[in-house]
Amino acid sequence: MSNSIASRELTSVLRRPQMLWLQCGMAVGFALLVLLRWPTDARIALSGVRSQEVFRLFSYGLLTVLLLVVPGFPASSIVREKQSGTLALLFNSPLSAWKILEGKLVATLALAGLMLCVSLPAGAACYALGGISLSEFGAVYGILALTAILTTALGLVISSHSSTSDAAVRWTYGFVLFVSVGSLVPYHFFAGSTGLLGNSVEWLRCLSPVAAMMSILGAGDAGMRGVASTLDVPSRFVLLSLLLSGACLAWTLFRMNHRIFDRARSAGMVTNEQPLNVQVARAIMFFFFLDPKRRSMSIRFLNPVMVKEFRCRRFGRLHWLLRLVAFCAVASLALTILTATRTIEWDVPTIGAIMVMMQVALLVLVTPSLTAGLISTERESGGWVLLQMTPLSIWRIVWGKLLSVILTLAILLCATLPGYLVMVYIEPGYRLEVQRVVVCLAFTAVFVMLLSAAVGCLFRKTATATAAGYVALMLVCVAPLLVWLGRDAPFGRSTVENALVINPVAAAFSVIRLQGFADYDLIPANWWFMGIASALSLIVMLGQTYRISKPV
Repeated sequence: MSNSIASRELTSVLRRPQMLWLQCGMAVGFALLVLLRWPTDARIALSGVRSQEVFRLFSYGLLTVLLLVVPGFPASSIVREKQSGTLALLFNSPLSAWKILEGKLVATLALAGLMLCVSLPAGAACYALGGISLSEFGAVYGILALTAILTTALGLVISSHSSTSDAAVRWTYGFVLFVSVGSLVPYHFFAGSTGLLGNSVEWLRCLSPVAAMMSILGAGDAGMRGVASTLDVPSRFVLLSLLLSGACLAWTLFRMNHRIFDRARSAGMVTNEQPLNVQVARAIMFFFFLDPKRRSMSIRFLNPVMVKEFRCRRFGRLHWLLRLVAFCAVASLALTILTATRTIEWDVPTIGAIMVMMQVALLVLVTPSLTAGLISTERESGGWVLLQMTPLSIWRIVWGKLLSVILTLAILLCATLPGYLVMVYIEPGYRLEVQRVVVCLAFTAVFVMLLSAAVGCLFRKTATATAAGYVALMLVCVAPLLVWLGRDAPFGRSTVENALVINPVAAAFSVIRLQGFADYDLIPANWWFMGIASALSLIVMLGQTYRISKPV
C-alpha cells in the first residue's frame, strides 16, 4: 500500500468492528449456502448437475453481497472529505489529483477483493465437486471483479457531485439498482423488437451483472419471454462496464480540484420584473391557503414536529411538494394513455406490472432518504437534545416525523391510480386483482417506511443510517428476485415461493397474474409478513427512541 490515501482509507475501515462481523458472517454464510445443497449420498452424478446447482447458488449469493455492501463505501468517500474540510488540505498537499482518486479507488477495491477472498474456500468446495470448469470458475470471479469496479466508479463520481453523505448514498444505491435490475426491465417488454429500439434494449440489458452472471452459469437469459437469443452477454458486459467505469473515473478526476467546492446559485428574479402571466399565476397559486404567513395561523393545531420536518426538508417545502404533485399528475396521465393505447399490443397484466414497478421503485428509492435519517439526523446535528427539552412526548415526536413521511408517500401512491381505473374500464374482469394490487402497494408503503425508519434509528450517523436502510430494503425487494431468476435450476418451486413471500414486488406481480409469478400463491402470506414486520419495526423504533431519550 504505497499510496497513503489508500492506506488511511483501508485502515480506518478495517478497524471497525462491523468489518470483522461482516467478514465472519460472509465466511459462515457462504459455507452454509454450500452445505445446504451439498450431496448427502455417497455417490455423485457424473453429469455434475448437483455441483452446478451449488455453484449457481453460491455465485448469486456473492453477487448480491457485492451489490449491497460495496456501494456504501465509495458513495461517502469524497463528500465526507469535503464536509470535514480535509479535501481542501489534500488539494494543497504534494499529492496529485490522480493520487487522491487512486487511493480511494484502491481502498474500495481492496475491500471488495477481501470479500472475494473470504468466499474462495466455499467456491473451491463447489469446484471440488466436479462439473465446473476452471474457465467458468474464473469467468464468475471476473464478472464479480468488474461489478466491484463499476459500483466503485459510480459511487465515486456521485460522491464528487453530492453535498451530503446521505444524498450520495441514496443516489449511488439508486444507480446500482437501475444498472443491476432496472436495465433488465425494458428488454423484458421489448424482447424481439427490431431497429433502434431492439438494439438499445439489448445493449442496455447487457449492462446488468445479473444478466452476465446468468449467461455464464447457463441459468437462462435474463429478461427473455420465450424469444431466442444468441447474444454474447458476458462479452458485452465486460465492454460496457469498462467503458462506463472509465468514463466515471475520468469525470471524477476532472472534478478533483478546487472547483469541486464551487456551487452555482441562481441569482433569482424580483417578482415585479417577471412577465405578466407569471405574476398572475403566482398570485393565484399563493392565494390564502398557499400564503406562508396566512398558513402559519393553522400550524398551532398541527403536530409541531411534522411542521418542522416539512420546513427543514427539501421535499417538505411547499414548492417541492407542488413539483411532486405535478410530476405525479403527469405520470398518471402518461400511464393512463399507455394503458389505453398499449393494451392492444400488450396484455393487461403487463401494463399493470409496469405501474407496479414504477410505484415500488419510487417507494424504494425515495422512502429511505426520508425515513432512515429521522432520528439519526437529530442525533448527529444535536437537535435531539432540543427535542428532549420540549414538553412533547416520545410518541408525539415519532408520530410527527412519521406523519411527514406518510403525507409525501400518499402523493406517490396516487400517481398511477388513474391508470388502474382505465385498466379496469378496459378489462372489468380485473377489478378484484386491481383492488388487491392497491392493497399490496399500501402495505408496501407502510412496510418500507417503518422498516427503513427502524433500521435508521439504530445508527448515529445519517449516511450510515441511509445506507443501512437501503441495504435492508434491497435484501427484501431485490434478493428474492435473484432466487426467482434461478427457478427450476437450481431452486425448486417451494424454495422460490418461500423466498418470494417476503417480497412485496413479487406479491403484487402474483396478484396481477404476470407471467413467471402467476404460479406462486403469495397472498395473504405476504400481507401477514409485512403487517407483523411493520409492527415489530414500529416497536423497535419506539424502544430505541425511548432509550436514547433517557439522560446518560
